[in-house]
Amino acid sequence: LLQDLDRGHGKLAISMTDTKAFKLGENVATTPGKVVYQNDLMQLIQYQPTTEKVQRLPLLIVPPWINKYYILDLRQKNSFIRFALDQGITVFVVSWVNPDGRLAHKTFDDYMLEGPVAALGAMEQATGEKDFNLIGYCLGGTLSAGMLAWMAEKKDTRVKSVTFFTTLIDFSEPGELGVFVDEDSVSSLEKKMTERGGYLEGAEMASTFNMLRANDLIWSFVVNNYLLGKEPFPFDLLYWNSDATRMPAKMHTFYLRNMYIRNGLREPGCVSIAGVPIDLGKVKIPAYFISTVEDHIAPWKTTYLGAQLLNGPVRFVLGGSGHIAGIVNPPAANKYWFWTNDKLRDSADEWLATAQKNEGSWWNDWARWITERGGEQVPARQPGEGRLAVIEDAPGSYAKLRLDAQAPPTPAPEKPRPAPRSKKQP
Repeated sequence: LLQDLDRGHGKLAISMTDTKAFKLGENVATTPGKVVYQNDLMQLIQYQPTTEKVQRLPLLIVPPWINKYYILDLRQKNSFIRFALDQGITVFVVSWVNPDGRLAHKTFDDYMLEGPVAALGAMEQATGEKDFNLIGYCLGGTLSAGMLAWMAEKKDTRVKSVTFFTTLIDFSEPGELGVFVDEDSVSSLEKKMTERGGYLEGAEMASTFNMLRANDLIWSFVVNNYLLGKEPFPFDLLYWNSDATRMPAKMHTFYLRNMYIRNGLREPGCVSIAGVPIDLGKVKIPAYFISTVEDHIAPWKTTYLGAQLLNGPVRFVLGGSGHIAGIVNPPAANKYWFWTNDKLRDSADEWLATAQKNEGSWWNDWARWITERGGEQVPARQPGEGRLAVIEDAPGSYAKLRLDAQAPPTPAPEKPRPAPRSKKQP
């Protein structure tokens, strides 16, 4: 108990797992890859192929900036990144920085322009390709949706398909998190973040999520650690859960006000990103939505409303379990189930009533879907063989920076540094 109070600087930071049992790059986040680009906000990882031939279209994964990307690469046996590589896909992943007051000026626009937009430019430099597939997870999916609408206004057609993992786009019924978000609470939080130096401490956001599942993520550890005197058990998922990140105040308040309070993505022109009013109805590329039936962060019926905002062909799939376990569900585990329906019905209830229930993981269903949109087979691409030099090994220094570090790492110079939108070259 005293150790947890000391670790939390006077606040109770409950130990959920033995953090000393894990080290990034050694027994978590072990899939081989290289950081090939970085800026103030992110590092871009290109993974080593596991097949001799790959689909022509590379894949970009945009994770949420709360916690770290390696939820998709915990261990080899449950790594979605490894699974995608084994399907013959060239995989790139955004690894967000853990910011402090030095990045307090960064906005939602910056997260888009210096995040997935910059990543697409870098991928073009690395592979020579101009067409890409995209995955957005949770907040990363919301950001990706905004980017796609922004790209539609710019007549930028580089992204050919998008997959949304447990993503809210319509915030009509945001679930239990909505209890914490109104104008008074956001204004109070904004003042608090300004006084701190312009960012939200990661432990505060983590505490909010933990309170949503207090029995599992608070009281069970109070009983185990303090009342029974037992040591926390090593568990990779809980290690990841404890690896929270800070968020710049300007970016976070924009997100809370425009998404949760105003539900601005639902209305054409209500939200402007990088100076451009956006309309999700102009997003017409194929989309795959995977939501989970027990998700308390992105309720599946609300994610279904978001799927209806797009005007391209949509495949909506409902998985078992919740926000994390329902996504990190490899086929070999033979756990849970998933529902599929070839038609997007008028309501979520109608969709479910006419859906087919399938045993096991949804991963293979997605693999079939993305393969149809991956293009012809080409020789596998090695990190560093294109126009971007290798900076360091995956998982990279940004992912390794934990909350007890003093400042985010200083970006190394890139050779060359791709512009957000690469121009055609002869």
